[in-house]
Amino acid sequence: MGGHVHVAGVAGVGMSALAQALRWTHARVTGSDRFFDQGQELPVFGALRGAGVEIVPQDGSAVDARTEAVVYSTAIEADNPEFVAAKKAGVPLRHRAEMLAELARGKTLLAVAGTAGKTTTTGMLGWTLEQLGADPTVVNGGALVDWADARHVGNVRRGGAHAPWVLEVDESDRSLLNFRPEWSILTNVSQDHFTLAEVQELCRAYAAQVQTGIVCGAGVAAVLGKQNARIVELAAQPERTAEGFAVAWRGLKLAVPPPGAHNALNALAAAELCAQLGYAPEKIAAALARFGGIQRRLERVDAGGGVRVVDDYGHNPAKLAAAWAAVAAPGNRVLGVWRPHGYGPLRAMLEPLADAFASVCRPQDRLWLLPVYDAGGTTDRSINSDALAAKLQVRGVAAELAANYDELGAALLGAARAGDVILTMGARDPRLPAFAREIAAKTADR
Repeated sequence: MGGHVHVAGVAGVGMSALAQALRWTHARVTGSDRFFDQGQELPVFGALRGAGVEIVPQDGSAVDARTEAVVYSTAIEADNPEFVAAKKAGVPLRHRAEMLAELARGKTLLAVAGTAGKTTTTGMLGWTLEQLGADPTVVNGGALVDWADARHVGNVRRGGAHAPWVLEVDESDRSLLNFRPEWSILTNVSQDHFTLAEVQELCRAYAAQVQTGIVCGAGVAAVLGKQNARIVELAAQPERTAEGFAVAWRGLKLAVPPPGAHNALNALAAAELCAQLGYAPEKIAAALARFGGIQRRLERVDAGGGVRVVDDYGHNPAKLAAAWAAVAAPGNRVLGVWRPHGYGPLRAMLEPLADAFASVCRPQDRLWLLPVYDAGGTTDRSINSDALAAKLQVRGVAAELAANYDELGAALLGAARAGDVILTMGARDPRLPAFAREIAAKTADR
């Protein structure tokens, strides 16, 4: 059992998961976050306390010479007070992925990678293996609805000593290269944080580290080229059903409750890996049919009134288009909201973002863009949401700016009517899911 480790930015989805996992191996885990310093008592703080993580101010006071490591993510700025305190005290700085890889060393590792869909697919894989009796350890970038409560964030599960580990691994900061899994799912490969060519090269380098096999989406095998691991490429066309979407798989109809054709494909990847591990397809399909979904992945937050409110983590072109298409139906109207999660990603993806929204926004739909979520630091702020709004307006999309949440709330309350779907989308900003629930309560009687 280790001593004390400190986790900076502990409210983040990946960092909160790691903080809980570190409590399995360390006597004391502290965590800090600027939202805590701002007086925002986010639900994640209570759940982390329930897991034994101490929440402390982000001022460096929790770090001293006895601290074994300060754990950080790529989102943390170099002038963070805890970085300064760690350097002064001679405490090692350890990246989140490095720490997670160390925790998983010596385990049978099943990793899920890909530009889009990896959090949901990781949840599906972990859930299915749990239902099949495999007792997996799961560390995910999003909370499973069925595992979350006031005392559990829902993004980790501690399994048996000899059971497999199911991990989401991230390409956004290249940290997936810390892992050498036995099997991996690689959902898809598209432009996100890097150019498409860079993402493709990164995925090839990662695939070379997979030991036994890779289950991947259509078209990925050609990107990966020749690899030592066996590649199982899945090609299926989701079919619309009365309940949502399903895919044909091993003589069965495979379907999950979360909406959208993309979720049927996520389920297909999780199911196939379970089958490759030797589990019966009928039992796999039955387990996935009970999957309750991931928080902030097309999560319905209204109480069933006339206006449906759905909250989603969508932040790149593929995810935004998939979320919009999942809630759009004949005869309804989508009132969409998106907050870009960073200036750099908005600048890099401006044209693909315009293409994505223009491809799914119908004449009756409307889109509001909030200002870029500003996490501080020294980033280039020369671009903002107005640049995307201008491109969309030229293409006939009913897109407009909302200066803040008050202005956005007033606009949505003025526009929403029975039969509409309000879709809130964006990463990193904890105010966004709270706003979705607020607008759901205010439109409940329509």
